[in-house]
Amino acid sequence: MALLQISEPGKSLAPHQRRIAVGIDLGTTNSLVAIVRDALPKVLPDAQGRELLPSVIRYLPNGRTQAGFEALESVVIDPKNTIVSVKRFMGRGLLDVEHIESAPYDFVDQPGMLKLRTVAGDKSPIEVSAEILARLRQLAEDSVNDEIVGAVITVPAYFDDAQRQATKDAAKLAGIEVLRLLNEPTAAAIAYGLDNASEGVYAVYDLGGGTFDISILRMSRGVFEVLSTGGDSALGGDDFDHRLYCWVIEQAKLPPLSIHDHRTLLQACKHAKEQLSHNPLARVHETLADGTVVNVGVSQAQFFEITQNLVTKTLMACKKALRDAGLKAEDVKGVVMVGGSTRMPNVQRAVGELFGTQPLNNLNPDQVVALGAAMQADLLAGNQSKDDEWLLLDVIPLSLGIETMGGLVEKIIPRNTPIPVARAQDFTTFKDGQTALAIQVVQGERELAQDCRSLGKFELRGIPAMAAGAARIRVTFQVDADGLLSVSATEQGSGVKASIDIKPSYGLTDAEITRMLQDGFASAKEDLLSRSLREEQVNAQRLLDAVQTALDSDRNLLNVEEQALIDQEMATLQKILNEETDSAVVRKAVDHAAKATDDFAQKRMNASIQKALSGKNVAEI
Repeated sequence: MALLQISEPGKSLAPHQRRIAVGIDLGTTNSLVAIVRDALPKVLPDAQGRELLPSVIRYLPNGRTQAGFEALESVVIDPKNTIVSVKRFMGRGLLDVEHIESAPYDFVDQPGMLKLRTVAGDKSPIEVSAEILARLRQLAEDSVNDEIVGAVITVPAYFDDAQRQATKDAAKLAGIEVLRLLNEPTAAAIAYGLDNASEGVYAVYDLGGGTFDISILRMSRGVFEVLSTGGDSALGGDDFDHRLYCWVIEQAKLPPLSIHDHRTLLQACKHAKEQLSHNPLARVHETLADGTVVNVGVSQAQFFEITQNLVTKTLMACKKALRDAGLKAEDVKGVVMVGGSTRMPNVQRAVGELFGTQPLNNLNPDQVVALGAAMQADLLAGNQSKDDEWLLLDVIPLSLGIETMGGLVEKIIPRNTPIPVARAQDFTTFKDGQTALAIQVVQGERELAQDCRSLGKFELRGIPAMAAGAARIRVTFQVDADGLLSVSATEQGSGVKASIDIKPSYGLTDAEITRMLQDGFASAKEDLLSRSLREEQVNAQRLLDAVQTALDSDRNLLNVEEQALIDQEMATLQKILNEETDSAVVRKAVDHAAKATDDFAQKRMNASIQKALSGKNVAEI
């Protein structure tokens, strides 16, 4: 007789009702796929029992590709066709990539995103990432023996719109339906918080192979609220490898190396770095192509010294995230460590000292992101009961706004605003009879548009011709759950509408992402002065235009002396506008000129009233 499993009504899904969705951690060094089974998230191993898939793709002359461990074996022997750390190139142009001169690839600089030249043709980072994702999809389908309805794919919190869009495009190419793009620290917090029933404020320190993120979250029962986020989308374990590689070259006094020797030595440095996580000493021992033997010993202390500035960069981002959240280090209950690079003892010690608490390492740092993504995927697929649901409140990393008259930035959505979010603001025209409005969408923390990053431009046409300031144009920003932006503009009177989905063709540069926030703080006073000057300049220009329009139509209302006085005042104002850099002086000149034209404005109003009443009986009025 078969045993029947009994459950409370409404608590169990029938087998045919369960929809299978996976969580994918598309990493710089390694990638993983996880799934929820029997209410527990689990990383899926391959046929050999290996849970990590190296994020490496090799292109062969016959059009075939190798992936993972198979491709990893060819890193040294076929460096130009074996692509590693492709995540660093996602959504980026040639000028955006650091240390590009030491990379072994033949790059093709195309508008938007660079490509890599291989024996199989020019490949974009999207295509390479799609190959990795396709392998993970195949692994998942083989493991569950069923159709996969979709996936939650994780991205660094500091990925910009271009990098997020590139990740979605790669998934589409791999035949994967993206349920959600989820920030990696948030995914880790989900896995940690739900696994440990944690409550309170936690920091998630995520140092992977190619990216660094810090997120401050408040966890309470079923609610994951991201308070602030920061980091660097071009700082990770690869940089620690590169730093050790440069040090070894100096110690061994080596000449410039060939591509083959570069890869060989870099791999040896990576292996030594991993050894130093558990041993006080390691040795970089390799024979180069010309027979030169490299044999350099390195201690933990030496490695810590040469990589100290990289660790310091991560700590600065942590302090900034705390400031943004309005918290002190002692307010943080615990620090969840994520990413394989957090195994380095100097990283563990530095983070512990900053937050005054022992970092939390009870979950595998390589797996925690994929596990959290799998839990979110299971929820989005509709497999959880109401009792198991939770609320996820993520944020945008950098402010979004538009350029206004005078090159000023009007911020519509400030940084660290929870997403998804929609915000609207009304604007107007600057000139009489203006029938079109160009809208430039910008991202960053500075007051002037030239100091921020332009994300896209579009035009609103067909505005009814009206006096300056009469039109009411509502600009609406919408950021979806994936952190992707769309902007629309509507003229309220006529209903004329225009919109744009922001899909930048390239990502922010390595330096720009961190520079934007740094500059926002460092130059706040200067920015406010610049903004004040621009505002007064706009007011001055507006007055000059208005007076000129009035003179063109009603100059006959003035006698010769009055005309001369106004012409002189306008000339003085124009000169100050062109030459003066002090906003107070410009403001004073505008006020003086406005007073000088008050009588003229009065005469025009009287003339208009007279004209309107001319020939009419008092009784008719």
